[in-house]
Amino acid sequence: MAKRIIIDPVTRIEGHAKISIFLDDAGNVSDAEFHVVEFRGFEKFCEGRPYAEMPGITPRICGICPVSHLLASAKAGDAIMAVNIPPAADKLRRLMNLGQMVQSHALSFFHLSAPDFLLGWDAPPAKRNVFGLIASNADLARAGIRLRQFGQEVIEILGGKKIHPAWAVPGGVRSPLTEPGRARIRAWLPEAYATTKIALDLFKKTLDSHKKEVQIFGNFPSLFMGLIDPEGNWEHHGGKLRFTDSSGSVIADQLDPQKYLEFIGEAVQPNSYLKSPYYIPLGFPDGMYRVGPLARLNVAEHMGTPKADSEHKKFKKLGRGAVTSSFLYHYARLIEILASIERIEAGLDDPDLLSEELRADAGINSLRGVGVSEAPRGTLFHDYTVDRDGLLKKVNLIVATGQNNLAMNRTVAQIARHYVRGEEIPEPMLNRIEHGIRCYDPCLSCSTHAVGQMPLQVRLIAPDGHLVKEILR
Repeated sequence: MAKRIIIDPVTRIEGHAKISIFLDDAGNVSDAEFHVVEFRGFEKFCEGRPYAEMPGITPRICGICPVSHLLASAKAGDAIMAVNIPPAADKLRRLMNLGQMVQSHALSFFHLSAPDFLLGWDAPPAKRNVFGLIASNADLARAGIRLRQFGQEVIEILGGKKIHPAWAVPGGVRSPLTEPGRARIRAWLPEAYATTKIALDLFKKTLDSHKKEVQIFGNFPSLFMGLIDPEGNWEHHGGKLRFTDSSGSVIADQLDPQKYLEFIGEAVQPNSYLKSPYYIPLGFPDGMYRVGPLARLNVAEHMGTPKADSEHKKFKKLGRGAVTSSFLYHYARLIEILASIERIEAGLDDPDLLSEELRADAGINSLRGVGVSEAPRGTLFHDYTVDRDGLLKKVNLIVATGQNNLAMNRTVAQIARHYVRGEEIPEPMLNRIEHGIRCYDPCLSCSTHAVGQMPLQVRLIAPDGHLVKEILR
């Protein structure tokens, strides 16, 4: 008879999820699904709040991604006020977003994913984690922790604290960079560059020994979406949207993020609280697209900084057209860390960072505002509708993890079909399936919202453990 194998929970990700593997009568994998089993209703309970409070509320969605929500929310507020923020405020927001890229990507690479390919897929679970990495290579683990600390320092220097800084506001930011703060950031740069080079060299060696994983871990055609600047270069906090396909061809370009509803739809599936966005012209599910580091490097023609441009050229050679293997999200993250450090260094001497001209002041000039920024995990949309008093009537958040939902499902199915034969599955094989999710570095706390009625499952279990009754709503 057909059977279902459940991996619960999926480990070393932010949030709670499980994976179901479905076997046919012959014991072969017929399908696999990624279920997000936590529910959070930020979109609903923000209704009725003043829009100006949102940059202080939405960072509380997550302790890993607070800066991403802070900045996207502030940009939505800018749109409601219909203002162009001062140049200094834009540069300061960008500086904080670069710090966010570094800290989040360092966490993903060193703490969550590296234990698999550095310690070995078959290592015991008790050792296959960041503590095992410390025991195996203390200097590398310390360097990874320090690289993340550098990104957090940038955030704290600007926003006053590393987590949940209430610093960006509709119309600008609250405070500038200070001279001592600039000196602190500059002092970190040599170490940050050195650690990033170590990580890049290490991962290139990993590619030589993990050719099978490159071919199996989420390697399939899809669309890719990300922000680009007017010249088609890598962008993280402005610009327009571009879609490319798996051949590397641009299929839609210079799309206005404010009009995202014209080209991005959201489907709801019964097996997860996570919505499934898709590219409307191709429909659901054919309009599957990926976002995040892999996508951004695929849609960008250049990174815009010398060292990262050199690595970007090497990255591009790993694909025929687009780079389609999700295992290479790890490589893309390291290149983005390098680009972020270079941009931080290049912009540090800008006198605008010390300017006191930080906020544009205006009333309610538009009843709807959309803020779009590149979070570490991918493009983030905050869409607010307000009344004439500035109170929120509707909130829609489209988060990177949701946009990768269809691709994550396809990834776990692809890996499961390769490794699973019959219902007896060794733990290292299950870990490989889990790693398919880690490639995307999902942030489930950010992404779980609901459309329509919230599903409910009630299970009545007898004292001996057997299921007496199950009720679904």
